[in-house]
Amino acid sequence: MNRLLPALLLAALAAPAQTKPVESLAAFGYTWRVPIAADWKLDTSSPVPVLELLVPRPALQPRRPAQFAVAQTPDFVRGVIELEMKKEPAALRNRHTSLMIAYAWQDPDHFNYAHLSVDSAAEQVVHNGIFHVYGGERVRISPRQGPATLPDENWHKVRLVYDSTKGLVEVYVDGKTSPSMRAVDLSLGAGKFGIGSFFDMGSFRNVTITGEPNK
Repeated sequence: MNRLLPALLLAALAAPAQTKPVESLAAFGYTWRVPIAADWKLDTSSPVPVLELLVPRPALQPRRPAQFAVAQTPDFVRGVIELEMKKEPAALRNRHTSLMIAYAWQDPDHFNYAHLSVDSAAEQVVHNGIFHVYGGERVRISPRQGPATLPDENWHKVRLVYDSTKGLVEVYVDGKTSPSMRAVDLSLGAGKFGIGSFFDMGSFRNVTITGEPNK
């Protein structure tokens, strides 16, 4: 019996690794790739459907967001995602809260994102800005100037515009004509859009994605 153990161990090591199946959900006319579908709920009880992120799952190592839904569209060379978002009530967990929009998404290790927060960047450098993820921890790539973008618990209209040919992203909040956030990064190119959070819950509605697909 003991002579069988080395052979069994070698067979186990040679067996292909079990990869976690990709989960998905449908909302706003798109299919979204998510880490765990049960963490989300599409509320259709009102005339305007609301996608709710119910479970916060902070990524500790490396420090970068993972709890977000990626729209399964073509990669966009130029693209715009427009939506309304509402962060969770601060009183729910007694914390300052925020939400995020991913763009130029290539895979879970390579993407950029806009972090919209109750805090300004002057108050918290890892909040309220544009961040870059390239295999490791997130790195801020936008200036620290500017006010908080989610100052209250109301719905806020957000428009993110991305042009991969210039590496330029601009984020407009509540119909303002000048961007609340702006950054340039040429390392990723065309990609997909996503919505979610770094370590909070929140709600999303009226999501539309338009743009020029990569050929």
